[in-house]
Amino acid sequence: MAIGKRSKKAREAIDRDAFYKLEQAVELVKKGATAKFDETIEVALNLGVDPKQGDQNVRGIVRLPHGTGKTLRVAVFAKGDKAKLAADAGADIVGAEDLAEKVQAGQIEFDRVIAAPDMMAVVGRLGKVLGPRGLMPNPKLGTVTNDIAEAVKAAKGGQIEFRAEKAGLVHAGVGKASFSKEALIENLKVFVGAVAKAKPAGAKGSYIKKISLSSTMGPGLKLEIASLLG
Repeated sequence: MAIGKRSKKAREAIDRDAFYKLEQAVELVKKGATAKFDETIEVALNLGVDPKQGDQNVRGIVRLPHGTGKTLRVAVFAKGDKAKLAADAGADIVGAEDLAEKVQAGQIEFDRVIAAPDMMAVVGRLGKVLGPRGLMPNPKLGTVTNDIAEAVKAAKGGQIEFRAEKAGLVHAGVGKASFSKEALIENLKVFVGAVAKAKPAGAKGSYIKKISLSSTMGPGLKLEIASLLG
């Protein structure tokens, strides 16, 4: 794929072997986001864990102070008053057995699933569909709750889930290129801080090994870890 003049210039401005302090890294990544759309700013952390080991799983949820710039589509499993609360709070899809039937049929038209506790008998049957997509509601993540309205508002207001994938990689979108430098820095610090706090008991040695930052189409660079956790 041909690289445009602006993209080439942005790549030339980055030393792939260098470790950048947070403020400079954000400035360079913003300058490198030259696509015709508002690129997502993405962070990736290489962790010293083996997710295959039960005591080394890294998973959590965090609410970014400035949101992600993306509106999540939220589905809620609820009945009666809770269903009304979910709809009033801004849920995109609300249902019970009828929603379960749509999911079973492969109609996955949402990015987050929230469930009232009394709906878990229904939701539990969807584990083979929702689980592999990382969409299964989990009480530890606040997505199985009686406070449906607050959970929906949190999801719509910049709350994101994270989990370590193969080789201990955690990645997330932490804003858009159009965000101010200050907003991106604050979001990054909050996100990396949440991953740091989620260090599992089984993790040995160095936990956060490398952090990289990039935009959707722009060049990536390595971050000086201390500038994020200091």
